[in-house]
Amino acid sequence: MRIHPGKKQSSPLRRAAICLAICFAAGLTVLAVTAPPPFPDPGRAPMSRDQQEKLGLQAATQVYQQMPVLPDSSPETQYIQALGNRLVAVIPKDRTWPYQFHVVAQKEVNAFALPGGPMFVNVGTITAADNEAELAGVMAHEMGHVYMQHGAKQARKSEIAGIIGAIAGAVGGSAIGTGVQLGAGALLLKYSRADESQADAFGAILLWHAHYNPMALADFFKKIGANSNNGPQFLSDHPDPGNRQEAIQKQVQNWPPENYSADSAQFAEARKHAMAVHAYTAQEIASGAKSGRWKAENAKNGAVLAGAPANGNAAPAITVPAAPISAVQPSSKFKNTNVGGVTLDYPDNWQVISGQQSSVTIAPSAGVASGAIAYGVVIQSAKLSGSDNNPEQVTTEIAQSLESGDANMKQNGNVDSITVAGMRAGSLQLTTVSPMPGSDGKPQPERDWLVAVPRGGNAIFFVFVAPQANFDRLKPAFDRMLSSVRF
Repeated sequence: MRIHPGKKQSSPLRRAAICLAICFAAGLTVLAVTAPPPFPDPGRAPMSRDQQEKLGLQAATQVYQQMPVLPDSSPETQYIQALGNRLVAVIPKDRTWPYQFHVVAQKEVNAFALPGGPMFVNVGTITAADNEAELAGVMAHEMGHVYMQHGAKQARKSEIAGIIGAIAGAVGGSAIGTGVQLGAGALLLKYSRADESQADAFGAILLWHAHYNPMALADFFKKIGANSNNGPQFLSDHPDPGNRQEAIQKQVQNWPPENYSADSAQFAEARKHAMAVHAYTAQEIASGAKSGRWKAENAKNGAVLAGAPANGNAAPAITVPAAPISAVQPSSKFKNTNVGGVTLDYPDNWQVISGQQSSVTIAPSAGVASGAIAYGVVIQSAKLSGSDNNPEQVTTEIAQSLESGDANMKQNGNVDSITVAGMRAGSLQLTTVSPMPGSDGKPQPERDWLVAVPRGGNAIFFVFVAPQANFDRLKPAFDRMLSSVRF
């Protein structure tokens, strides 16, 4: 290239400036390039990451016992897992969770994600989605609840000790014999409208990064809300935080333009196959949960929860640190307390811990940890399924509910008739594995003494807990507590 002396050359920067000047002169709008939407700070929760993951697996184990879950080999589950993994791939690695994706053979539209990452999507949700972006939007919204740790943030520190039992009750049905409470999945999934707004905002960000139109999230919620057959349960579990479409539209208006993905061939195939799946109504699922049908059928069909023990039944153990008997031995001095209309005396060196679902734990501080109890008593009320106040029958029903909540808990003997506060009651011994290791560091057997007192259409029941090796040493204190009960 020949350079002519005295002639200025046009640099790239100068040429760009000239182009901008021309654009402005022509009245054209120059758009600033904005950065991709950042993922939010999830904040802190009163539960550790490990506690949330264990609680999520505990609740997911209950879902497999109480609901018809499709095996991982099913076309629906394989598709949902592939879609879920696509969403997980764009979440920052230092803020993600061990998400799992499963499909429930239920007709009604719903989805829920448990603390720590297990997610369940109903067959009815797959068939109700008009496109892949809508289905991804539902999943992204639920993943937002896990990411923001909404379930864990609801729990006060004083309530953590009772949460595992509460989850089992909420998933399996808090009323004895009424079956599963569908949709919410667990007590920790009752979200506020502020939680829903945050989950929407996160879901929109996640969809954009995964190349899906964020507005599809709002479109699906609006469509389901207008459908009287699917809307009520779905929207009761996902309270409307306001105008979703307006909020998401405002959120995305300044985001960089994106070429959104079209439907995949896999979506059309999975949706078509899902329409032929034998799905059940909420009422049918509740009935099957009472009879233990789904636990048996899931095992037969190969629907096994990843992360659960090899037998697929018991939930992961949550360990209470080993403590000497001197640290949990009840004091000879007792004091009185009133818990939900029940007054009783208890050792003054133990503490009263209020839980969820009318549950109260009275235990030594060294006997509880991470939501598990190794020493103490749990007091809870339950609504009976019928008008039968026979103490033996009521005790048996409660024991069966406890067995379904923890597959390792087994009845030991028959129900005995006793009297509590002048009222007829049932007494039954059960056994399981203690969350506190023995002196040798290995798992040790636990003894649980169930006492149930029918009162009208409800029952008050007590579960006295201690490792089998030390149960007799605490039995006098348990007897004194029970004899002091007044209603």
